[in-house]
Amino acid sequence: MLKKVVIPAAGLGTRLLSVTKEQPKEMLPVFAKGKNGDLCLKPIVQLVFEQLYHVGFREFCFIVGRGKRAIEDHFTPDFNFVSMLDSKGKDGPASDLENFYKMIDSSTVSWVNQPEPRGFGDAVLKAKSFAGEDKFMVHAGDSHFLARDADHLRRVMDASLKMNANALFLSMEVDDPRRFGIIEGEAMVDGLVKVKRLVEKPLKPASKLAIMPVYVFDSNIFKALEATKAGFAGELQLTDGIQKMVDWNLNVYTTKVGSDEVWLDIGSPDLYWQAQNLSHKHYSHEPAH
Repeated sequence: MLKKVVIPAAGLGTRLLSVTKEQPKEMLPVFAKGKNGDLCLKPIVQLVFEQLYHVGFREFCFIVGRGKRAIEDHFTPDFNFVSMLDSKGKDGPASDLENFYKMIDSSTVSWVNQPEPRGFGDAVLKAKSFAGEDKFMVHAGDSHFLARDADHLRRVMDASLKMNANALFLSMEVDDPRRFGIIEGEAMVDGLVKVKRLVEKPLKPASKLAIMPVYVFDSNIFKALEATKAGFAGELQLTDGIQKMVDWNLNVYTTKVGSDEVWLDIGSPDLYWQAQNLSHKHYSHEPAH
């Protein structure tokens, strides 16, 4: 059973300036459903955390950068504020916050600083002491999937165990593969693909199958990242580390996002606008629990 998850949340979010000058993009809100069934807004990183908690994770390591105190503050329970909301009759928001704080209280949350933005691979490498020799999940803090009962996470975890994978991650067919890390591989049973090659943002993509930022790794990823040279702008890419694992003939697989599962990406203004619309549509039509 996987227990540990690493949540990189240290990117600069330059494509979303000026709103990200003083607040992390991971704190940007999208629509969600409150405990009482009402439509509400939550920071995307909170939705990521709650979904991971829902499938059983209790050990969290956030990789944060300069000026990311807002995330740490948000994940610091403030029950006095909950009491104040209660006293003013705002029991819906109070109940939602209390529920979130109880999740944090029953988890172990670690914070690791990435002082310079040196890439997603470098952020993962910062979690080496947290992960130790255990298998662990990596889930980007600015990317969220709307899926029934978080099935996409369960699928990644189950497939990793079943295939005894050194690395296994989510992927999705995309319209413009030049914007993504692209996978070339060999289709297998159960919808899995054995990965043969990975290329970050190729000019001439060999496929439309793109890497999605939800992964399960064993400790080989740290050896691979340590053996990988930094690329453009001194950034260490996680894709290059996974390619190193492929080169070493380790077991690297991917499983696709389901056709009924929705990806919320907030990486640029147009994608954030789309994420707002998709989340609003999803939770407006979802029956109250």
